[in-house]
Amino acid sequence: MVPFILLIVSFLIFRLIGFFGLSYFDVWETSLRSAVALMFLFTAMAHWGKRRQDLIKMVPPALPNPDFIVTATGILEIIGAIGLLIPITSNIASLSLALLLIVMFPANIRAARKGINIGGRPCTPLFPRTILQIIFLTAVILAGY
Repeated sequence: MVPFILLIVSFLIFRLIGFFGLSYFDVWETSLRSAVALMFLFTAMAHWGKRRQDLIKMVPPALPNPDFIVTATGILEIIGAIGLLIPITSNIASLSLALLLIVMFPANIRAARKGINIGGRPCTPLFPRTILQIIFLTAVILAGY
């Protein structure tokens, strides 16, 4: 839920900054692109922080080397976030991050079904998590175009 709140609040702040004169944020696309990038940078931090072990538990057991998968997805989130901020790469970064969200969703399903805690808190139940995933996918795709 924190990434969702960060996405919404940062988008509104960027739009407000644009409204008060910083022309870079004067259009909603740039504000959204920046908010999505910030959200992915925030979520990437969990791949190496206190929540790392929880993320490793989320990886479906059929996949090999969950430790590597968590590291790789964190790196991809950072690269995608940076790519969103560069106009010439924002389209490919948007599509890549959308694909990453889709590929990582089975881990969220597993966490919801198994009741895995993330940072000591229960993970978001599957239905709200699916709604959030759709919102994130929409935001990521809109941010690239």
